[in-house]
Amino acid sequence: MDTLIQQIINGLVLGSMYALVALGYTMVYGVLNLINFAHGDVLMVGAMAGLSILKVLQEVAPGMPGIAMLMIAIIGAIPVCIAVNVLIERVAYRRLRNAPRLAPLITAIGVSILVQTFAMMIWGRSPVSFPPIMPTVPVQIGGAVISQIQILLLVLATIAMIGLVLLVEKTKMGRAMRATAENPRVAGLMGVDSNKVIVATFAIGAALAAIAGVMWTANYSSAQFAMGFVPGLKAFSAAVLGGIGNIYGAMVGGILLGLIESLGAGYIGDLTGGILGSQYQDIFAFVVLIIVLTLRPSGIMGERVADRA
Repeated sequence: MDTLIQQIINGLVLGSMYALVALGYTMVYGVLNLINFAHGDVLMVGAMAGLSILKVLQEVAPGMPGIAMLMIAIIGAIPVCIAVNVLIERVAYRRLRNAPRLAPLITAIGVSILVQTFAMMIWGRSPVSFPPIMPTVPVQIGGAVISQIQILLLVLATIAMIGLVLLVEKTKMGRAMRATAENPRVAGLMGVDSNKVIVATFAIGAALAAIAGVMWTANYSSAQFAMGFVPGLKAFSAAVLGGIGNIYGAMVGGILLGLIESLGAGYIGDLTGGILGSQYQDIFAFVVLIIVLTLRPSGIMGERVADRA
């Protein structure tokens, strides 16, 4: 039972990060019917920018509390990621909105490689370690433990997802996003500026990826220029699992995928008689993706066009 509780905690933490990134995928798809495969690299940019900010803070304000440093790093990483993602939309995707679907897909892969290359030039090839700024004393939950960084991650992810839902459901921009997703031409006739809506969608997705990137680095203690590929691919799997284009589906898919991966990693050794170990946990995301695409291509919650954002 202790192992089960521990793996559920780990799954919720991992799934929260997947959900934040999956929301970026599903929002862009909802508005543009485009899969932005460079979104995982936006997470990487957020992680590296956050580490750079932390390094500066340690030099100029060494006595600052760790949680304050971490929050400043997240706040500082958000505009960097927004700038990168908006630039990607303006330079790479805007001219391809009416192009055949293969063209934006190939462009997204090229943009991903380009972003990784620039990141390697700026931050180098070697992994960058996360500084020990947070207390290391864990919190006991039954027989399981959760670190203070993981608690903060869960709190931030919950706040971010609730904030996104409120923005989409209650604000004028959210209504414009939903209108553009449902019918861009009619939305334009009603006075909605589709370019502003699309830029806002990329900006919001980038902000969520920045939070996930910094917290991913804090949770796993290091980052490097190619780190965004696997989390991005898994987050895409989570978006498909929940129902691509559905923001609630992205949240559910991210949490569910994190739980599946964590529980699978905890019990795969017992289930296979020791043939496979926890290092094979990455296979679960892609096995789930294959199963969902085969049995229910629309995802668990389906693709509800009216709720796209």
